[in-house]
Amino acid sequence: MNYETIRYEVKDAILTLTLHRPDRMNAFTATMMRELIDAFDQADADDEVRVIIMTGEGKAFCAGADLEKGGDTFNREKRADEALGDIDRDGGGMVSLRIYESKKPVIAAFNGAAVGVGATMTLPMDIRMASTKARFGFVFARRGITMEACSSWFLPRLVGLQQAAEWVYTGRVFDAEEALRGGLVRSLHEPDELLPAARELAREIADNTSAMSVTLNRQMLWRMTAADHPMEAHKVDSRAIGFMGQSADAVEGVTSFLEKRPPQFKLRPGKDMPDFYPWWKERKFS
Repeated sequence: MNYETIRYEVKDAILTLTLHRPDRMNAFTATMMRELIDAFDQADADDEVRVIIMTGEGKAFCAGADLEKGGDTFNREKRADEALGDIDRDGGGMVSLRIYESKKPVIAAFNGAAVGVGATMTLPMDIRMASTKARFGFVFARRGITMEACSSWFLPRLVGLQQAAEWVYTGRVFDAEEALRGGLVRSLHEPDELLPAARELAREIADNTSAMSVTLNRQMLWRMTAADHPMEAHKVDSRAIGFMGQSADAVEGVTSFLEKRPPQFKLRPGKDMPDFYPWWKERKFS
């Protein structure tokens, strides 16, 4: 697919997705929604991709929804021509749900402002890193709308209900230091050091781990955030460790450690997923 609003670049097992509407501060549109969903589909199908980094082109990460249509920006009936199949569904939420399903770990590299959906669509990403110049805002109440992109589920799980409530109820834009204190981001970096730091972390994953182990671990972590009892984790743990324990990757992991050499893992999520995956029931929008 030829993309209009994002750049898709794979190098040395790392996919860099760059939001690319710098003239509009990478504001979110229906086209960007469709392209991001397609990009994650491509990444999951490509076993050469081990880690995904998302960042923005220019001075912003993503300034939120494109407000070009003025007061009708959030009126779905008047924007039905831009809908992706179902006018009743929130486009940002469709992106968040696709990222949540990703088989590959995802790192957000906030190079600048991340407001509204520019912040919420990153919540299902695994690690968030920010430039010292980044700014954040869950500004919905100041625009007369509500939370979206599944953020009412993700945000309190990441930062706690009290912090989520403060940011959402006030709708204020806050700086990178506050984002770090509140637990929204993992680390702050000078602007020219942000992407190198994100790539260094991505390299640590890509160079040292089993792709299958990471895929299973990612979904185990996310899915268990909503489990009602540790027995649910025990069930999945038992299946996953049983599958991996008898795999060639487990043999290689132990052997390479004993031989003091880098591992050469062979299992690939594109073709080697265990029979029990997915272990959850797919949820339908209804």
